[in-house]
Parts: sequence; structure tokens; C-alpha cells
Amino acid sequence: MPIPGAVDTRRKWLRVMPTALLALGAAGTAWVLSRLDPFVGNSALPPCPLHALTGLYCPGCGSTRCLYALLHGDVWLALAMNPLLVVSLPLLGLMSLNAAGWRPAWSTPLMRQLARPGLWLWLLLGYGVLRNLPWSPFNLLAPG
Repeated sequence: MPIPGAVDTRRKWLRVMPTALLALGAAGTAWVLSRLDPFVGNSALPPCPLHALTGLYCPGCGSTRCLYALLHGDVWLALAMNPLLVVSLPLLGLMSLNAAGWRPAWSTPLMRQLARPGLWLWLLLGYGVLRNLPWSPFNLLAPG
């Protein structure tokens, strides 16, 4: 027979665990990017496999350099590397806090929209296509 308060505690931890793991991953990423510079030649950080094989930019291309620039306070450089990531990071943080149980009333309509997988699918696919177009203004979406 389960202990009366144990089930609620377990549910609470299961709800908070993804946010805690995300925070741990963010801390690990910040630690690595504080020691390695992705802008130097022969960096220990791996390049994008899709770009290395095809020459095309995926939606994540430039993310490492974007996060490095954000970590070092250079928002303009981060926007040049991956503007979608810069815009999405606060939204992803809100979604993570929402998943952990922090649900202020003002965020409910926004969370309903952000929780739609189709939104993210079309956004990422569209962004991946647009950033590979060679003419202005779409060439501004390519990293660098």
C-alpha cells in the first residue's frame, strides 16, 4: 500500500524533472561554451553534419555560435548566427516553466498556441527552406 503523500511527491518530481534536466543541460552548454570558441578554425566543437554533407543550412545551423555569442553578451552576433533561436529561447523557457507547473493566467493563451506541434513543424521547415534562398532578404537568415 503506497504512503499517502508519496504519490503526490512523485508526480511533482516527474513534472519538474524535464525542466531540471533542461536547466542542467543549459548549464553544461554554458560551461563548454565558456571554454571553447566555435569561431576559431579547427574548433573542437563539431560542425553541422547536414551542412558538411550538402552545403545546405538546417534550422539549427549557427546555433552553437549563436549560444556562444549570447553567453558573451553579443546579441547582434547571435541574431546573425541564428535569429530563430534568439527569438525562441524565451518562449522555450516559458514552455519549460509551464511544464514544471508554473502557470500564470496571462500565459495560458500563449501556451495553448506554443503547445501545437504543427506550429513548430511548419516554423522549422519554413525557416530551413527560407534560410537557404540566395536572394535578399532571405540570405540574412543564413549563419554569418
